[in-house]
Amino acid sequence: MATVTRTPGSQRPGPRPPVRPRGGFLRTLWGSTIGKKTVMAVSGLLMLAYLLVHMFANLKVFFGPEEMNGYAHWLRTLGEPLLRHGWFLWIARAVLLAAVVLHGVSAYQLSRRDIAARPVTYRHQRRQASYATRTMRWGGIILALFIVWHILDLTTGTVNPRGQEGHPYENIVAGFQNWYANVIYIVAMLAVGLHIRHGFWSAAQTLGVTRPGAARVLKAGANVLALAITAGFLSVPIGVMTGVVK
Repeated sequence: MATVTRTPGSQRPGPRPPVRPRGGFLRTLWGSTIGKKTVMAVSGLLMLAYLLVHMFANLKVFFGPEEMNGYAHWLRTLGEPLLRHGWFLWIARAVLLAAVVLHGVSAYQLSRRDIAARPVTYRHQRRQASYATRTMRWGGIILALFIVWHILDLTTGTVNPRGQEGHPYENIVAGFQNWYANVIYIVAMLAVGLHIRHGFWSAAQTLGVTRPGAARVLKAGANVLALAITAGFLSVPIGVMTGVVK
């Protein structure tokens, strides 16, 4: 039997310690696929909450200029005296912008990972699932472009014929008297509805809703929610075009 000769002081190498990812928990979460999906789900739900509030605020246009303009003034004074005049709006805009950026970056990176991991021979087997993917992707691009237009129209007043700060009722009526503004808004709101319909269900799955009964309820709820939000937003330009709001 052969013997192993060891030099003095030599030791057998022990097990290597596990390699820990650098950057901490948040960086590890962001680097993982499930982490990006979670960021997409949470940011999407935050934007959905904003859309609901924004839709109900827009419906105030049917109650006249005093109601609509009074609500706009209240928003600018919200949080006083702890916050200065208009600070609440800027805080809300910053949070919403962060949610939009995180949502968009997560969607883009997940799309790139999906394309990189997909074999060439597997492409024809994903036609059914690709409908929702294409809807979400193109809907997101349309909404991103619409947000820029919407800010220039009703926030800064750059492209609005009236463009007067503090008078949202008059700005809305003036803006929707142009046919191209109505077309842009209607197309964007239809994209919002499709985006909510697919995104709400995807967010629920990401956050752990997998039971068949709950899945059916959430799918039905996503359809109703998307339809209600789309109809609520579209009612404003339709009201201006038909003369109900003037």
